[in-house]
Amino acid sequence: MAEERVITERELTDDEIMDNTIRPETIEEYVGQDEVVDNLKVFIKAAKMRKEALDHVLLYGPPGLGKTTLAYIIAHELGSNIKTTSGPSIEKSGDLAAVLSTLEPGDVLFIDEIHRLPRFIEEILYPAMEDFTLDIIVGSEGNTRNIKIDLPPFTLVGATTRAGDLTAPLRDRFGIINKLNYYSDKELEKIVKRTAKVLNMKIASDAALELAKRSRGTPRIANRLFKRVSDFSLVEGKEKIDLEITNKALERLKVDKYGLDATDHQLLLAIINKFGGGPVGIDAISNSIGEEVTTIEDVYEPYLLQKGLLKRTNRGRVVTEKAYEVLNIDHQKNIFENEG
Repeated sequence: MAEERVITERELTDDEIMDNTIRPETIEEYVGQDEVVDNLKVFIKAAKMRKEALDHVLLYGPPGLGKTTLAYIIAHELGSNIKTTSGPSIEKSGDLAAVLSTLEPGDVLFIDEIHRLPRFIEEILYPAMEDFTLDIIVGSEGNTRNIKIDLPPFTLVGATTRAGDLTAPLRDRFGIINKLNYYSDKELEKIVKRTAKVLNMKIASDAALELAKRSRGTPRIANRLFKRVSDFSLVEGKEKIDLEITNKALERLKVDKYGLDATDHQLLLAIINKFGGGPVGIDAISNSIGEEVTTIEDVYEPYLLQKGLLKRTNRGRVVTEKAYEVLNIDHQKNIFENEG
């Protein structure tokens, strides 16, 4: 299957190259998201039996859960080419026209961060999704003309961490909408072991499970931590990644037994120590720890909320009693000191 990049992109980092190396190619190799995968199998099989393009697919959920991987797998299972781009890369109508005009019948077009498409680009995309036609205006002001281009049937796979930011008209044009959820420890253990096998490395089962437990329910983090732990193991001359070197490496990386890293601790402690445990607005948290609001909302908050360490209220964010326990802070004593 050919793979094409629609927009010229930056050089990939080592971790991104590794992600591409270990990415499963078939739907049978994909671990987790069982309900989503089982439904996709049916929809893909039905589309192939009808000899039609698969309905457009929207995948949403926190970063690192496999949205890009699923897009590639959908293309593979359809026997189609995949062409990739992202919402921020499409700034002008000509950018979208360049993307769409390269599509062949049955191709999969993957748009990452689709919620960041400009609104006027969305409006051009609507007829392309519904009727497989492209209507654009070309020329300069005072000398413009409308061009209509027929497009081959294709499948748009959109990915977003912010489904709430999508406009209703765009969301309604997706026939298949799937939310990806955090992974279980057992699923992540399977992923870690698969990654080790693909990279021709050995890892003990208890070490793989410990890595899984500290990976925030996220395959991307599990694979990243695996790479870092394997670095420690290599330098220490171990032929197999064991529990001892895993714990040592994760301690050096400041990833605790709950999967919380230094920024998670910084965020929770800032709310506790600077704002009395909350409620506090997201902008105040952002300023106090030096992280962008979008980074806090997309990367850190979902896991803290899911683990019950943080709550959102109408007045702002509040740290829970469970967070005090995880951080080994006396909740009652802290309340007394803040009131004092």
